Amino acid sequence: QLQASGGGLVQPGGSLRLTCAAASGFTLDYLAIGWFRQAPGKEREWVSCVSSNGGDTFYADSLKGRFIISREAAKNTVYLQMNSLKIEDTAIYYCAADNVCVSNWDIYRNRGQGTQVTVSS
Repeated sequence: QLQASGGGLVQPGGSLRLTCAAASGFTLDYLAIGWFRQAPGKEREWVSCVSSNGGDTFYADSLKGRFIISREAAKNTVYLQMNSLKIEDTAIYYCAADNVCVSNWDIYRNRGQGTQVTVSS
């Protein structure tokens, strides 16, 4: 019911905007949306989350100041703007939805397919 998109190949220092979209008939309006990522050979890690009304946003400490999460209710979509990308940001990025923001992937009842982000020169 969720699909992350917008990944690709970008040079270090570049930017990408990821999109988390819901399938037709599935509304994100009353759900918190979290972003996670999983780099090769590493465990999935929490990146960011936005509350159901968009009023609260949360970020992993290591990403504060570079990543911005937002939501656009009219498009039933949540974005993750990623700036000043680093090689270590290379990973598959996933979005997930549930009632509140949590940092545990397994708790989210709705979990989407990922999109590959590769940061390389």
